[in-house]
Parts: sequence; C-alpha cells; structure tokens
Amino acid sequence: MNGPETPAAGPRVWAVGALCRAVADALEARFNPVAVRGEISGFSRAASGHCYFALKDEAGQLRCAMFRRAAGLLDFSPRDGDQVEVRGRLAVYEPRGDLQLVVESLRRAGQGALFEQFMQRKARLEAEGLFDPARKRPLPAMPRAVGLVTSLGAAALHDVVTALRRRVPHIPVVLAPAAVQGNGAPAELVRSLRALYALQPPVEAILLVRGGGSIEDLWAFNDEGLARTIVQSPVPVISGVGHETDFTIADFCADLRAPTPTAAAELVAAPRELWLSALVLLEERLRGALSGRLDALHQRVDDAAGRLARPSTLVLRQQLRLAQHAQRLRYGAQSRIQRLAQAQQGLEAVLPQRFARALLQRRERLERAALRLQLLDPALVLERGYAWLTDADGKAVTSVQQMAPGDAVRARLLDGTADMTVGRTDTTGLRPTRAS
Repeated sequence: MNGPETPAAGPRVWAVGALCRAVADALEARFNPVAVRGEISGFSRAASGHCYFALKDEAGQLRCAMFRRAAGLLDFSPRDGDQVEVRGRLAVYEPRGDLQLVVESLRRAGQGALFEQFMQRKARLEAEGLFDPARKRPLPAMPRAVGLVTSLGAAALHDVVTALRRRVPHIPVVLAPAAVQGNGAPAELVRSLRALYALQPPVEAILLVRGGGSIEDLWAFNDEGLARTIVQSPVPVISGVGHETDFTIADFCADLRAPTPTAAAELVAAPRELWLSALVLLEERLRGALSGRLDALHQRVDDAAGRLARPSTLVLRQQLRLAQHAQRLRYGAQSRIQRLAQAQQGLEAVLPQRFARALLQRRERLERAALRLQLLDPALVLERGYAWLTDADGKAVTSVQQMAPGDAVRARLLDGTADMTVGRTDTTGLRPTRAS
C-alpha cells in the first residue's frame, strides 16, 4: 500500500513506511530546526567519521547522529557526561522507525557567552602586553624549592607530588592550597600566589595546576585579577590547567604552559638520574685532571730528588763556572791594558809631530792676521796725501753736504792736525767712484 486506506468504519490504516514519512513531515513542519540541551551518553565515533550518541536528562533521552562533515567542525572532543547544546533537525530513521536528532552543531552548554567573554578578555590583556613573550623567563635548571598552588582535594595534587617525588625527591615543595573552582576560587588563588611570593627564603618556581573540566569548571583561571597577579610573580610560573586542548588566561600569562599538571611537574624538575649522570661525568673528568696533575708533580719531585742526591756534582759545576768567569776576567783585563799601552805608544810617537805642525799653523795664521791689520791702518792712506776731516764734534766729514761756509773743521794729516775754516763748498767737482 502506498497511502492510507479508508474503510467504512474504524481508524485509518497506514503502510509502515508511509506513516514514518508522515510523522517525519509533521516533525519537520512543527519543530525544525530545533536546539536541545542535555548530557551526552554512549558517545561513539565510527570509522567513517560519523558520531552517534544519546542526549538525556532526568526526564528523557533522545538518540542523536552527527555526520562526518559536522563532526569535523568540533573544537573539542565530546565525552560521556558533558553538558552540551546541540542544533539540528528531528527526523525518523525509517529502517528502524526510531526518532533521532540529526545534529548540525554541538557545543558545551553555556559555552557561547562564556567563550565570547573569554575572547574579549584575552584580547584586552594581550593588548596590554601581559602575554608578551619578551617578559617571560626561562625555568631554573636546578630549583632549590618549588611552590605549588592547587586544591587539597584535586587529583592534580596527587599527580604533581608523585611526579616530583619520583624525579626530584630532594627538592622541597611548598603547598599553598586554594579552591580551583567556584565563585571564591579566583580570590583564593591570588592569595595563595602572593603568599608564595612573600616566602623567605623564596621558592624558585611556582606550579599553578588543576585537572580538566568544562569551560565553567576552569573559569576561575580566566580571572583578570589572577592574570595580573601571575604577571607580577618574582619567579617563573608554570601553568598546568586542564587537558592539552584546554586553554585559559592563566596559560597565556604564565612563563610556561604545560599540557597537564603532571607535565608541569616534569618541566620544572629534571630527573635526578640525569643530574647524577652529569655528576658522575664531572667526577671522572676531575679525577682524570687530578691524576694528570699529580703525575706531573711527581715527575718534578723525581727530577729535584735526582739533582739533590749528588751535591758534589752541583758544587763542581759551580766551581767550573767560577773558573771560567775568572779566566775571562783576567783575559779581558790583560787585553784592555795591552790596548791602552799600544794607544800610549802611538800617541808618544805622533805627539811631537802633531804639536809642531799645530804650532806652525797657528804662527802662519797670526802672521796673516797681522798683515791684514796693517793693511787696514789709516796711516797708510794718509801717506798717499789724503787727510781725515772731522767737524767740531769730532765726527768724520765724508760729504760736502755736511759743511757750510764758515764751519770749523780739523784735518788730520800724516804728521799732525790742522784747524781750518770752510770758505765755500762746491758739489761740481769729482764724485767718488766705486772701485772695479
């Protein structure tokens, strides 16, 4: 039958397939699209990529199918027990006549508003520079003490303590307990961190950890006051909050983010075996260097002992050196005396000749000087008929321009002087000529 039959009396009779299609059409017209909130149960992912699960609450349960295309858009891995909101279309799976919800999108319940708030806060704090990689510090290689902030009832506490006890049992761990979920958790986390900051002597690294959960469970680690407190830490802070796919504001502010609490503990504490191996290597190198140094010193001691065992040889060696120096000194003195004696003999041989030659040279120079002096004698000029005229002041008169008629002049001749008076002057006479 392809459609309903209408007998004369009684209900309408439907074919099974036709009724399923009619119900599907009715659901489509009345409900779709539909949004449903509930808890995931029986989640499975087929090899084809399709996901199948049930959505339930206290009052009911609804089978759901999420095909590969929609499942590929998920930003988290759904698990049984997750509270989620789904959007899709109600339909009837005709081969079995089951009511099912074909899911087109899925997100954690309440995630929309919280996620939007998270993104806005993250963008604002990032613009302020709280996430700047330049301010983040490297972890200490060998911390002397580690601070731990988490809840006393959290599984993360057991995981971290177990990892630290296994890897570095000698490093003390200072626990600052705080709530990690709920309205009062941010204030407690800030108070615990500040308590660790004030410790004396201080810890050298701080672990801020908790286990995984929904965005609501981890919301305390998105608090702005907690983010600013982490940035103010005087020592590196390692954030190990949630699972590898979970991110919080605290992760971005911390100096280092670990995917899990256990990984955070492993990052801050290198295995003790690693340092013990390094110590063994350093010990071997130190022993080798010390052994080589001792061998060199032993050799020097042996050499010194060999020299000290025969003092007579050392004395003889010094005596020989003294004899050599004495011989060199005598030879040097004798050579010097011989050179001085030879120089004296040479001087005695040439000194009279040099003295006579020098005396002759000085006598010839004296005679030449006397001859030049005689040639400069004014008397020789006066002998040739010249006179030397001077005025009344005794100054030499060499020009007619220096005399006037009536002036008294004195003429010095070869055999005396004569006082005269100038009668007249004449400048037309002979002018002196320059000797050629």
